[in-house]
Amino acid sequence: MIAISMPPPKSHWSTLSFASTLYLYPVLEILLERIPDEWQYDIRLGLQEALVNAAKHGNKLDPTKKVVVHFFMNAEQCSWIISDQGAGFDKHERCCDLDDHLLPPEEEECGRGVCLLSHIFDQVHWNHQGNQLRLSKYFHKTPLMAVSMETVV
Repeated sequence: MIAISMPPPKSHWSTLSFASTLYLYPVLEILLERIPDEWQYDIRLGLQEALVNAAKHGNKLDPTKKVVVHFFMNAEQCSWIISDQGAGFDKHERCCDLDDHLLPPEEEECGRGVCLLSHIFDQVHWNHQGNQLRLSKYFHKTPLMAVSMETVV
């Protein structure tokens, strides 16, 4: 179940919460509803990465634990604060599953999410505990996917 609360008067922030799951399509649809079309792909990829991390790594896919997203949007920017109920992580430590050590470094899956987030969003900040992530995107730049597609054509 997804719970949404609309912003109180004089506030521009809305809140969405959901039980830990990897089925994120309805959550992403809500969060992307007002995002400009040219930013949809980039932001979808980044938010999906952040939400998967919160549900899978933070809450260990425990359906009794919630992921909470506070979000704000205006014509110039969007911001999201994503919180999980996990113990947090140290963003300076490389987190890897044991199986990843069997793969060549270029094929390891771990550690890419932090890099991906920093390329998609203009601001990426974790709280001290490491269980709350703040992402911001300003709409004055060219989307990454647009640049990538132009170089292919």
